[in-house]
Amino acid sequence: MKKILCVLMALMPMVSFAEESPKDTKFNLNVRRVGLDWSKTSIANAKDYKNSSIAALKATDQENIKGVFDVALEYGFERFKWDNSLFMEYGKQKIKPFDDKSTVDESADKILLSSDLAYACWDFNSFKLGPIVRAQYETEFQGDPRRKIVRPNAGFSLFDHDIIKSLYVVGVYEYDFTESDAKVNKSAVEGGWRVEYQIREGVKFSTNGYYRKYLSFSQESIDNYTYDLFAEARLDTNVWGDLTMGPYVKYRRAHAKGISDYGANTSIGVSFSYIHNFDLMYKKSE
Repeated sequence: MKKILCVLMALMPMVSFAEESPKDTKFNLNVRRVGLDWSKTSIANAKDYKNSSIAALKATDQENIKGVFDVALEYGFERFKWDNSLFMEYGKQKIKPFDDKSTVDESADKILLSSDLAYACWDFNSFKLGPIVRAQYETEFQGDPRRKIVRPNAGFSLFDHDIIKSLYVVGVYEYDFTESDAKVNKSAVEGGWRVEYQIREGVKFSTNGYYRKYLSFSQESIDNYTYDLFAEARLDTNVWGDLTMGPYVKYRRAHAKGISDYGANTSIGVSFSYIHNFDLMYKKSE
């Protein structure tokens, strides 16, 4: 991480060669998504059809519900952009076989607090490119043990385009103190994206995700992964005001050290959301 910061400091003199742009000031509250994902499957008389060749008649009752809160406070001044975001999701799945008691599993549990500071060394054709530094804290609502990670990183980012909101490559230092008796320091390289495309009025396609490749670990732990991949794509259609409905797909994949096979989680469904960008302040220089 020290080497990464040194490289960024060495590149800062290049800023003086950047072409001047209007010194605008922007301050937004971006409600990226506050929503609810829900699905329920009810089976009638499954006991009588347990030997049926139709799988839908002998399935188990299932109920899945998940809440998502994704909000960012975005502040842009001159060539700087400072975003502070909070992402939270929690979901449970309840399964009730006809011949057994019901079971409840967590399908999602994550809290991510992030603060990003980016500087536009180059500004051309609506693209801004420059160094970025970021600090993140990741935890959970519940867990045994409860996940606790501090994750500072630094690198370069393409940002503030009409479609490409963020496209970055960073070096990552990760301090994992989930296990009280096994605190682990990790290093990694990460690339990620956030893209939004307005297909037509009231219909928006968006996708975001990251790929994190781990390079080193200070000690052995069950949470040491060789890589971690996450990708999400969704289509939001306004049904009433800022309330939207649309399909989504999410994919998470990771491979732990010492295990031959990777683990993966795929979710496909329909979500109901509230999405809005509040312009709290906009000032354009003369």
